[in-house]
Amino acid sequence: MPTGSWTSALARLKDAGLVRERTTQRTDSTHVLAAVRDLTRLELVTEAVRAALEEAARTAGHLLAGLVDEDWGRRYGRPVRLGKNPTRPKTRILAAGSDAYQLLERLRPDGSGYRPGPQAEALRQVMVQNYYRDQAGRLCWRTADDGGLPPSSSAIVSPYDTTARYVRHGHIIRWKGFAAHVTETCDPDSTNVITDVATTSAATNDGQALPGIHTRLARRELLPGEHLVDGGYTSLVHLERAAREHQITVSGPLPGNPTSQHRRGEGFDRDDFHIDFDRRQVTCPQGQISAGWHGPYPTSSPTAAPLIVARFTKSQCRPCPAHTRCTTTADSARTVGFPPRELRDLQLRVRADQQTPGWKARYAVRSGVESTMNEFVHGHGMRHCRYRGQPKAHLQHVLTAIAVNIERLSSASEAGKPSSPRPPTAFQTFLDHNEIPRSKSWRTLGT
Repeated sequence: MPTGSWTSALARLKDAGLVRERTTQRTDSTHVLAAVRDLTRLELVTEAVRAALEEAARTAGHLLAGLVDEDWGRRYGRPVRLGKNPTRPKTRILAAGSDAYQLLERLRPDGSGYRPGPQAEALRQVMVQNYYRDQAGRLCWRTADDGGLPPSSSAIVSPYDTTARYVRHGHIIRWKGFAAHVTETCDPDSTNVITDVATTSAATNDGQALPGIHTRLARRELLPGEHLVDGGYTSLVHLERAAREHQITVSGPLPGNPTSQHRRGEGFDRDDFHIDFDRRQVTCPQGQISAGWHGPYPTSSPTAAPLIVARFTKSQCRPCPAHTRCTTTADSARTVGFPPRELRDLQLRVRADQQTPGWKARYAVRSGVESTMNEFVHGHGMRHCRYRGQPKAHLQHVLTAIAVNIERLSSASEAGKPSSPRPPTAFQTFLDHNEIPRSKSWRTLGT
């Protein structure tokens, strides 16, 4: 439903000439909070048991007979509130785990046609992610060092929304929920129109959303000629893919040189080495030629380019007078990693282009998307989910985008009619009447 209504709305705008293909577009993202409480792991398990009990009581209450007693009623009769420092945490952990396993045994499919519901399935996943049995069969609480914890990309944070995920950006931004990606046109001679909205897991990297954005825009015949994005979306892989598959120029700062020498601004970094792809060798600044050429190796990240590794030997590096400027360990030899030739050439071209005034002027337009995100977040409450589940959150975002387009187009000035200037204040009028010079804009206050 949201995809069809969104495509239909954009098709109408395209037929009316209000949006067209191969213009400049820009994309940004923001975090979205799921409509769930922030639970500790112990609260998560306890609330998952309570949710499964509520579901069973509605659909198969006879299965709870002989299991639920006064203690169960006291522990799960109301929403859990334990806090970060509950009393007797180890006892509570074992009790909740034991109750959960007993409940799951009762809620197994049987010959009567009963099938566990979504809350029972959520409880099963929560138990797998938070408990394990040791060799003696005893129930144990998972920790990072004991039993292992699932990655944030798959860890359930609430039994009521199993699609929400926890993520942390830096030391400040932490949330449980999703991420919303908004794409809009940004031509100076027309009203900006939202052309795509994507709702992804909070644990999804921004760059992973870019191919999907281009695929949907291609289906709607609204592909941009140039796509302005921030550094979270840019990677060599996606720049090359967008140009090859959709003839799109993705403009955004490429990730910097990751070598420690480059970060410190001293010694020899990767760009100081001459790479000869034809001879499959690398020459260092001191004239030494690499003894090994390996790869390209695939990387674990879907946004990272394959890596070729050239190695020098210890016999080459130890006697070198610039050894301390090249490697961090006295007894080590230098290795140099770089992408394959096509991606390396693209990397050099893009980095050179990004230093030109023309590129900087074009890319400056991207900053305007910040006001769009502010419009979505503060004007329409996009950062807080009204519903549970990623599909419903996406529906909310699509309807919000349609509303924003309607507001923008309905409030657009008539063609050729300049906007009315802001009238002067009483004090400004006094200054003008007495021919006293005044600043015409806040931008001239310092002059």
